[in-house]
Amino acid sequence: MDEEKRITLRLPADLHEWLTAQAKSARRSLNSEIIHRLEVERDAVVADAESP
Repeated sequence: MDEEKRITLRLPADLHEWLTAQAKSARRSLNSEIIHRLEVERDAVVADAESP
């Protein structure tokens, strides 16, 4: 990451619990888990847009 931006993020409690469990399972911080999932989704959208 070249530049970082701080944001405040409000999540429903059940989504927060699920993300926390997923992060723990992947041995990542909650922040890293959210970034990972967003990057995977972004890459999929870009790949979709590039396919004929």
